[in-house]
Amino acid sequence: MSDFDDRSGIVPCKTQWGMWYQTIDEVCIEMDVPAGTTSKQIRCEIRPKKIKVTLNGKVVIEGDFLTAIHADESVWTLEDRKMVRICLPKDKATAANCWKSLLVGQYEADLWTFDQMEKKMTLQRFQYENPGFDFSNASMSGNYSGGGPELPS
Repeated sequence: MSDFDDRSGIVPCKTQWGMWYQTIDEVCIEMDVPAGTTSKQIRCEIRPKKIKVTLNGKVVIEGDFLTAIHADESVWTLEDRKMVRICLPKDKATAANCWKSLLVGQYEADLWTFDQMEKKMTLQRFQYENPGFDFSNASMSGNYSGGGPELPS
């Protein structure tokens, strides 16, 4: 997570296995696993357009991404032997590339959550464009859909 995300928090989309969230740069998955799980029990196959995660041979997450990711830069970790975190760098890192769901037809954010994701990513875009300002506690109204308005350079 970036410094902006540390200060402003995340907008999670809850699922039956945990949650996922996104920033301009990446999509993150936090998958709950039974306490005491070892890395040998987990198999995580990440490709530019698809993912498959299994626990003890049972598929937990499988499907196609909405847009491509950088599979070779992706990473997964087992944290405290009870949660798997998967970080997937987006191929197109822009505020306009806000995913409505983690996978095609699966784990879709409800309208309120998606609206909050778009707002946060637009504020993150403003932060990137204006590094001397702090947008972490800002609120947003108006035109933020699709990454917000195009501003003159």
